[in-house]
Amino acid sequence: MGLLSASVALPPATAFADDAFTAEQALLKVAPTGPADKPWEQHIGGGMVDTTKYKKAGPHRLCFSNASVSNPWRVVGWKVMQAEADAEKSDVASLQYADAQDKDDKQISDIRAFVNGGQCDALIVSPTTSDALTPVVEEACKKLPVIVFDRSVNTTCPVTSISSIGGNAWGIAGARYIADNMPKGGKVLMLRTAPGIDLFETRSDAAMRIFKDAGITPVGSEFTGGDNAKTKAVVSDYLSRVGQIDAVWVDLGAMSVAVAEAFEDAGQPYPIITGEDQEDYLQKWKNTGFKGIAPTYPAYQWRTALQAAVKVLNGQSVPGPKWVLPQPTITNDNLDQYVNLKMPPLHYALCGCEDLPGYPERFGGKK
Repeated sequence: MGLLSASVALPPATAFADDAFTAEQALLKVAPTGPADKPWEQHIGGGMVDTTKYKKAGPHRLCFSNASVSNPWRVVGWKVMQAEADAEKSDVASLQYADAQDKDDKQISDIRAFVNGGQCDALIVSPTTSDALTPVVEEACKKLPVIVFDRSVNTTCPVTSISSIGGNAWGIAGARYIADNMPKGGKVLMLRTAPGIDLFETRSDAAMRIFKDAGITPVGSEFTGGDNAKTKAVVSDYLSRVGQIDAVWVDLGAMSVAVAEAFEDAGQPYPIITGEDQEDYLQKWKNTGFKGIAPTYPAYQWRTALQAAVKVLNGQSVPGPKWVLPQPTITNDNLDQYVNLKMPPLHYALCGCEDLPGYPERFGGKK
């Protein structure tokens, strides 16, 4: 995505999808089913899909069509999936890979090549965009079992579609913390990544609903492209124009450290700063003591996707047709368990990868 800084009109309350908002808000309170120490194997609600018709002798040839590795979360996730494949060598003969580089046309071509090549027992897809990928996923479903994760497609033909609770839940967590902890009458600045991306639009819409219900009108909502220099410039500009800012809500945790640095440069006390489970934010939060919260979009779902493909080909039932994973929130109370000084700044704490082959070096960490 391009690097941009632009002011954006605050979204109206009527823009919210009430059903999705309400459903995800409720799911945040539901205890997941599955092993307590393996959240990537857990699921929230839903049923189980019988996969006996897909059962075949292993080891299996898996193929993965990936939207991209264009941000740190996706880089970590791809490493997680490869490590999971190594951990399941008795069941996984090969893991073929295609990177669509965030291009719909390339991913469509990649998927057709996999399907027509005859070398895939199951296909895993992380779609670039839902609408564009739906037809080719439906084509693939006619030939082999398909597992979709991260982003969805507009069809129920995949055996299962995997993701954590969702963008509404993410937006709710950070905004609710601000509403509960900011002084009455305080000023909130919203920082957004880019327009038109469903994930980020959902996060910001949900946050705005929480703010509206709490009687909070943000002083601004700005696109920064997720760029640290742009983020610091926007925050500095607002500090000079509106004075004290009491909270900064972000739709992407990658810009949270830049927010803190902008306040440092201005000699201003830290506001509430939301983030996510990226180590640079967690460590900054721990070291400085500002009020923070980290909604998460767990990278362990990349592990779930590969496990699901293996289970399907082994004829084991899997949660579906939608597999909803837990979406923990990191708070001051549990922060210490996620701060890991041995891991690099762009590592994601909820990788679920600590027991996988090659950890921590495979993920850029030190023993």
